[in-house]
Order: sequence, then C-alpha cells, then structure tokens
Amino acid sequence: MKILVPATSANLGPGFDCLGLSLGLFNEIEIYKSNVSSLSVSGEGSDNIHLKKNNIFIQIFNEIYQKLSGQKNHFRFIFKNNIPLSRGLGSSSATIVGAIVGAYAMSGFKIEKEKILNEALNYETHPDNIAPAILGGFVCSIVEENKVYSIKKDIDENLRAIIVIPDAIMNTEQSREALPTNLSLSDCVFNLSHSSFLTACFLEKKYELLALASKDKLHQMQRMKNLPELFEVQKFALENKALMSTLSGSGSSFFSLVYKENVNFFIQKMTQKFSNFRIECLEFDNKGFEIC
Repeated sequence: MKILVPATSANLGPGFDCLGLSLGLFNEIEIYKSNVSSLSVSGEGSDNIHLKKNNIFIQIFNEIYQKLSGQKNHFRFIFKNNIPLSRGLGSSSATIVGAIVGAYAMSGFKIEKEKILNEALNYETHPDNIAPAILGGFVCSIVEENKVYSIKKDIDENLRAIIVIPDAIMNTEQSREALPTNLSLSDCVFNLSHSSFLTACFLEKKYELLALASKDKLHQMQRMKNLPELFEVQKFALENKALMSTLSGSGSSFFSLVYKENVNFFIQKMTQKFSNFRIECLEFDNKGFEIC
C-alpha cells in the first residue's frame, strides 16, 4: 500500500491555528506486512538518525493499528520524504495523517476523512495543518468539544504557491514561546476581522484583496524577528506581483500566492534578490491524502 500526504501552509497571516491550505508536494509512504519490522527513509531527513530510532509515524501507526485490530504485527515501512522538516510546511501533520490513514487501511477499516481528522486531533491540538492535509484545498476550521468542523474550498488552477525556504529551521514550540501572552482589544479585533475577510476572499475568489486581508498582528512579526531577512522577503514579494505573502506556519518558510501567468517573473525576481534561499513553485492540492 502506498499513501501520499501533502505539505500544507497554515495560519496564512491572521488565521492563527484555524486557516490552512494544501500544497502539491507530497510525502510518500509504502507499508507492507512483513515477518520482521523494518524501515527505510529517503529524501528529507534521510541522514537523521533520530527519525529511524524514534520514528513518530511508526509509533502512531502501531498505536492506532493495535487499537483497531487488536493485533501486534510486523510491517515494512518505506518513507520518501519530500516535505522539508521544521520549515513550517506541515511535515509533522503529514506524519500524523499518514500514520493514521495507514493504520486504518492496514486494519481493513473504511477510510472516512471526518474520522481521520478527529483522530488526528489527538496528536495535533490545532487543525490548521491536519485539516488541509486530509481535505485538500483551502480550509477554515474550528474545534468544539474535541471535534473538528471544517469548511473547504478548492483553489483555482490558475494560482500557484511560491515557497521561499531558508536554511534555518524554526522549532514550533520555541516559536510559540515568543508570542505575546496578552493582546489589546484592538489587536484582537484586527486579527478577527482580517481572518474573516481572508476566508471570504478565498470563498468568493476575491484574490485581489488578499494582500490586505492577510495582514496580522498576532504572531508573524514576533516569529520573523528570529530571521530578520523574512521581513524583506515579504515586502519584496508583495512589490512583485504576489497576491499575498505570509509566514508559512511558524516558519521559517514563506508562502506567496501568485497567478500562474506571473510565476516566471516572480521567481526570477525572488531568485535574484534571495539567491541564498531555496525557492519552489508548487501547484495546489485539492484532494488531500491519497491511497494508491
């Protein structure tokens, strides 16, 4: 069995812990029953011994599989990691979603996306990454009484994601520690209004308003201070045909939305300006995870 799980970009500026979208970049996982347990890792993190000795995917898979099947069996896992690690592109959520989907499939249970989403919430307490990894597209989510409610909108084929990926990593937990513990009423209203307006822009395809809608006062500035060059990345992107440009998750990657017709211009400008950063052009994924 082979599973594809997409990368994701969360928050999208003001939508802290509730907004996200799915990118056309996938981790690939193959799972086979075996006489002995084994794993192999290629791509991102293949030289990371920790991923082999303390593999979170296998831990979650075994926990769910044993719960569903009541059995302890051996499996061979083959990981091809294409999603950069600790760069704000949902590598952890892809791991969680892939493990749960794999356990359900290998146990012979029907794959229901709503069930997978709520199971994933046990391992990832906010749905901004796990929801688009499961549903695809642009997703707005809330959590009520430990249940996720999501609304999804497919993203137009004439749009592309340009991801600027610095060499530096940003640890999510450490990044959260930099966030303010108290907010003014005006800043709360600012983020609530912009997050709501951004959601409406995607639902109504008012993409020309996204640069305005994606402004944030809650988390981006504090996180970007850890890598000051990101301020210039955002400014330069918006000056060169980006419809919006936001920190991807907790960073360090930066997500920009552009029209397909402007991709070559945008990449040329960004590459000239930020030659020390990796720059990727991605289509959007409107399906979420897939079982091949």
